[in-house]
Amino acid sequence: MTDTALPPIDGFRASFTEVPSPPEDRTLSPYTGLTRGHWAAYADDLLLAAARYRSRRGARIDLPGRTSQQGVRTDGIEGFARTFLLAAFVHAGQRTTHPHDHLARYLEGVVAGTRTVGRDDSESWPVIRGLGRNGQQMVEAASIALSMHLTRSDSWDALDGAEQDRLEAWLREALRHEPAPNNWYLFPTTVASFLEGVGRGDAETAFAIERGLGLLERWYRGDGWYSDGDGQAFDHYIGWALHLYPMLHAQLRADTELMGRLGGRLEEFLGSFALTFDRNGSPLYFGRSLTYRVATLASVALGAVTGYTPLTPGQSRRILSAGLRYFAERGARNDGVFSLGWHGQHLPTLQHYSGPGSPYWASKGFLALSVPADHPVWTSTEEQLPAERADQIRPVGAAGLLVQVTHSDGLVRVHNHGSDHLTPTDADAGGPDPLYARFAYSTRSGPTALHNASDNDIEVCFEGVWSVRRRIHMVGVGADWIASWHAPRFPTPTPFDASPYAAGGPVLPSVRIDSLVAVHGRVEVRVHRLVNVPPGSPVRASGWTVAAARPDHLERIVEGADAMVHRSGADLLTSRLVGVRGWEKASIAIAPFGTAYGAWAELPELWTAASDDLLVSVASLTAEPLASGLEEAVSVDVSGTAVRIEWGDGSLTEVDLDALSFGR
Repeated sequence: MTDTALPPIDGFRASFTEVPSPPEDRTLSPYTGLTRGHWAAYADDLLLAAARYRSRRGARIDLPGRTSQQGVRTDGIEGFARTFLLAAFVHAGQRTTHPHDHLARYLEGVVAGTRTVGRDDSESWPVIRGLGRNGQQMVEAASIALSMHLTRSDSWDALDGAEQDRLEAWLREALRHEPAPNNWYLFPTTVASFLEGVGRGDAETAFAIERGLGLLERWYRGDGWYSDGDGQAFDHYIGWALHLYPMLHAQLRADTELMGRLGGRLEEFLGSFALTFDRNGSPLYFGRSLTYRVATLASVALGAVTGYTPLTPGQSRRILSAGLRYFAERGARNDGVFSLGWHGQHLPTLQHYSGPGSPYWASKGFLALSVPADHPVWTSTEEQLPAERADQIRPVGAAGLLVQVTHSDGLVRVHNHGSDHLTPTDADAGGPDPLYARFAYSTRSGPTALHNASDNDIEVCFEGVWSVRRRIHMVGVGADWIASWHAPRFPTPTPFDASPYAAGGPVLPSVRIDSLVAVHGRVEVRVHRLVNVPPGSPVRASGWTVAAARPDHLERIVEGADAMVHRSGADLLTSRLVGVRGWEKASIAIAPFGTAYGAWAELPELWTAASDDLLVSVASLTAEPLASGLEEAVSVDVSGTAVRIEWGDGSLTEVDLDALSFGR
């Protein structure tokens, strides 16, 4: 085994409930021990566990858990459609008859669900509408269409003419209603692609495809990154939706020109996105719909399957198998069924649309099962990743992100100076969204929930109301730094859900906070400039959270303007925040709602009173031993608005804030 190999797969094997797991293979997979056999067995286990909850004729899979805003009936179709996609990947890559014959069960469900569409019973699917309770059917229609497309000869071709007509009639409603103004436009595109692929195309399907691909072009921002709709929405939807659906459309329709154009973007995207996976397999905890978990791997699998990737097959499988192990070993399933959360159940991870079947968009992460066992992604030996040889810093200017990876512990941090998930017409007012509003996110530390102390943030207080960050304006990026500004907003009371409709608090139209972060190794220098903030107003800045099962699992140290929270043991983690300029004192804040990484969380914070002086701090999040502290080795000099940073190895970073376009 290599020095950075994951431990034996005992925890992975213990997560199975329906089928046995193969023994680990450290020859083919020296880093994770997993092979295609493990992926196939895990997929079978997921499908057989879900099958316990099939309706009598199989048109719904009504999984246990909290009902979504769409209601139980829609949740049941969601459970059907999303597990059907997993069954389709398994079937497509299996060259012989599958022993569990998953596809037959889903085909039976398709026939039952479309026999009497709209009838109020336990099998009939509702008519697809626009947004609202039945709008979710448009999403699930895409999974069903894609599953049928992938398995056409054994699914669509096995239906009789009347059954095909009924399925087409149900799917066509997805083409006749307006989707949500984001990746949802790719769902009618996927449905239309299938209908054209089986000879049922017409002007309606052509329009849906042209419209979806046209919007994709409008949302392309460069560096391989798309925005999820107009505005600045950069999150995991880029990989598991905006790259996935168009690329599969091009592949299934044998459109080589489109495949080449989109494939080039995918390859460029993976050049930065692949760095965001922790050595331990964890994806970046950032953005909405994170309960989809393994779906975060979809673009890595897509690159491996299509060949449009900067990764070797062995590197791709290394990321994929580490990601599968990560969730399997951390309680993502309860009695074989995915819970609503991250590791286990975690309510702040969820959205209103999250229902018991939602987590099964994880099926997208199993895309590599759609290619047979002799494909290079399965036959190549796992290989070392670049971030295991040296620290990595990767600016993604198109998305306003800066990726920071340390090879010593494999931990990934992403600094957010561009993604706020607001459309151009959304109000820059109301409550913040912790999944987008924070300055930084990582693979081992999640954001705190609303009404808990906010992590990786800066706030000012005016008339008793603390400010929030909503709309983010990126102004510059360099090789190791990134900068943005925001207008602090003062919602009162802050709603329990991020919303632009919170009751208004104070309005300070001239107030602005300029922010810059520069990184080196595990160290971050954070610089803030307060513009027109009333002098003497309280100011608070915070660092990374450290979560645990309970408070006595954490250690705390506070000395002057230096605060640290430490978790010892196998999951060693330390967060430190040191005031270098302008900060008066430090403290430790508690987050009783915890994070996705633990039921209780704490974080370091700094305090001062507003002035015209630049505020400078040094932050770090590390899984290295405390004895290897490097924060003291950083030297920061400020001359007016020019910041000069000398790192511990003698290298320099110099940025003048006045040379950037803050506030414009």
